[in-house]
This record gives sequence, C-alpha cells and structure tokens, in this order.
Amino acid sequence: MEEPQVGGKVRRLRRQRHLAQADLAEAVGISASYLNLIEHNRRKVTVPLLFKLAGYFGLEPGELVESDETQIAGDLMEAFSDELFADDDITNQEIRDLAFSNPVAARAVLRLFDRYRQLARAPAESGATVADEEPTHPATEAVSDFVQENANYFPDLEAAAERVRGEIDLPGEGFEAGLRSYLRNILGIEWELASLPHHMARRLTSDGLTLQVSDILPPETAVFNVVHFLASRVAVTEMDAIIAASRLPQADAPVLVRNVLASYFAAAVVMPYQPFLAAARENRYDVERLARRFGASFEQVCHRLTTLQRPGAQGIPLHLVRTDIAGNISKRFSLSGISIPRHSGACPRWNVYSAFLRPGEINVQISQTPDGETYFCIARSLTKGDYRHNAPRRHFSIGLGCRLERAREMVYSDGIDLANVTQVVPVGTGCRICPRLDCGQRAHPPANHRFQLDPASRADSIYSRMG
Repeated sequence: MEEPQVGGKVRRLRRQRHLAQADLAEAVGISASYLNLIEHNRRKVTVPLLFKLAGYFGLEPGELVESDETQIAGDLMEAFSDELFADDDITNQEIRDLAFSNPVAARAVLRLFDRYRQLARAPAESGATVADEEPTHPATEAVSDFVQENANYFPDLEAAAERVRGEIDLPGEGFEAGLRSYLRNILGIEWELASLPHHMARRLTSDGLTLQVSDILPPETAVFNVVHFLASRVAVTEMDAIIAASRLPQADAPVLVRNVLASYFAAAVVMPYQPFLAAARENRYDVERLARRFGASFEQVCHRLTTLQRPGAQGIPLHLVRTDIAGNISKRFSLSGISIPRHSGACPRWNVYSAFLRPGEINVQISQTPDGETYFCIARSLTKGDYRHNAPRRHFSIGLGCRLERAREMVYSDGIDLANVTQVVPVGTGCRICPRLDCGQRAHPPANHRFQLDPASRADSIYSRMG
C-alpha cells in the first residue's frame, strides 16, 4: 500500500492562512526543515503528527490524507504518452513520483509541454501563428492549473462574499430586492433589464449610474451577472492579492483568472457557504433541488459544490467536467482523484458523453479507471440559448462525481447496488494512456503499442492482441 501523500495539501492550507513554515512547524512541534521535507513528500508523516496537523487545520485526518496531486499525475501521463517520448522507458510510477514529490516541478514540465505542443502545431511554411493553429489558448490551461492547485477554494473571497451577503440580507426583503438595495445604497447604481446588442450580457451606462442586464438571459444568469459585476467593485483587494500570490504567466492569464475569481465570488454570494453546505448535506447533493432553493442554474450549483473545501466544514471531494457535443473539454477540475484529460477529449465510455443521448436526464455511472479506482459519476446534458425566437442553441454536458465510498452521501445512489460488479463501466483517461486493448471504442492505440497483423486470423479490432 502506498504511503499517504499529504505534502501538497499541508502546503496549500498553510499558504491559505498566510503562515510561515516556521510558525506551523512550531505549532505542531517539529522543525521548519522537517516540515519543508513533509511538504515535498520527502518524509513520512507519523500518525501522531498527522493528527496534530489535521487538528491544527480543523480537519479529520482522512481529509488531510486526500491527495492534491492526482490530477497532476494524470496530466503528466498524458504528456509522456506523446510520440516524442516513445523511445524513453518512463514508467507510470516514475511519473507519479514526480507529481507527488515535487508538484511545482511537475507543473513546470506541463507548461513546457503545453508550449511544445503550440510550437509543433504552427506550420512555418504557412505563415500561421501559434494562436491561429492551437485550439486552446495557453492561458486557459494556466488558469485550469491555478484552480486545481488551490483546490478551487479561496477563503478570502468566501469572507468577502459573506460580508456582502450579510449586507444584502439586512433589509429582509429577499435576495433580489436586497441586491437592488445594496447596489443603490452602497454603490449608487440602479439595475435594470434592457434590450442590449447581440452577445452582450450586461453593460454599465456611460454615466456609471445604471447597470443594464440583457433581458433575454435566463433569470438566474441575469442575477449572477449582476453579482459578477459587483465583484469588480467590492472584492478587488481580495482578487488582486490572490493573483499577486500566484505563479500565473503574464499576458492573458491574469485577466482570465480575474474573471474566474469574480465568478467564484458571485457563486459564494448567491449560494453562501454554510447555508449551502447544510442544504447540500440535508438534500444529499440533489443538484436540481439546490438550484431551486438558491435560485441558481444546474451548472452553477455543480460548480459551487466543488468549492466546499473549508477546513473543518468540507463537502464531498468532487470532480467536475464540462464538454460539448464535439468532445471538447472546456472545464475540468478534480478532487475525487479521477484524471481528466488535459489536451484531448475524455473516454467515450464516460457518462458525460452518453448524457447527450438522454437530454435533460440525470445519467448515473459507476466508473472504474485502469488503476482499479472506482468512482460514482452523474452527468446531465444542458442546452443554453437566449430567450428569443430562433436563438442559436449551445449543447453541453456536465459531469460530477466522487469516489465510490462517498456515493451513499448523494441521492443519486438510491436504488443502485454499488457492490454489484456488473454495474461497473471500465473507463480511461484517454486512448493514448489507456491499456485496455479490448475496448470496442478505442480511437487510437496506446503510446507503447506495436501492431501485429496475421493474415490467417483477424481480431475485431486492429489494436487487440490475440492469443
């Protein structure tokens, strides 16, 4: 059995509390140098020390052991499956050792590989630039890594959101009325629905006195847009501090992260941490019921559920993935431990894809990855579009899930025999790093595959090995 890896989480929790290594080391009775080795997973953590660290941060010991670096390991495996490394005998264990022992270096390797892919895809003879050829902007991966590194939890923004929500609720008029009063009394801004140019969700009038929100947006999206704007006025200090402390590349990444942080703030205002966590537990993570209670969309609730990582008051460690009908993954985050592809579409056996075949329904799947880990996953397809005739529609699927042992905490596990092995669906991260040669939906061979063709006999797949 592998030793528990706690270094990444200890380091992140320490930084979130703005603690020096020496201060935390003194609090738990060890030297700063020993703590440094622990944070880099170079020393084993004894059971007494594990309890001390967990107690200091207000966690259960099991919560502290949950790994932060699993997604990094999955991204590295995807990178090292590239043909560039075909002749290198790099094992999965060596990749995991890098991810868990030095996640900072591992992220640097990923950034280097991202850059390599961009350069490799820009044909010099065509005069095309990297931006012309690369389907994903390099800043988007940096932002995804940033969210993953922080476990999608930003305590300073939570505190700011709680403060603002308290002031919004003070008049006792209901959330939307209170939001209007807050904008008027604190910022001197009125909020109104208006007919705006196509593709514009909101705008502040030239005199700065009226915030206009598009009248063809769904109600929950309109309110979210208002609170998103509010972040630019009341949470600037917190967002600036988070960005300044990050290791984000320059250019577009800070701009994109500011938008992500503003969305995080908006979700925390609309769905305040403690009431939302209590409702999630009470209703066993029933997304649609939570959406109804808090006036949010299905996707907004799913996102908020992944942010419940407050020490001592944590929700289920979840993963989230959003894909379109072409298989493009536009959002990815994992605390459950499941690996989500960095550069390609996910395994077609994932229910996040089959959800498109049953629009609007919750699809449930027990998924098992090649490493033997099993997860409980739900998925639902969504259709987005303006409230107007002949508006173009966009189709997405949202996947949400946890480790199988936490499945009973979710209402979607009711009536499902979780111990029945026939219910398990073998899935992978991507064909290039999946060893299952007998998969009928394999699109590409594994990175180390060598074709063997026999004219006398033929398997049902060119990737299969017979005998």
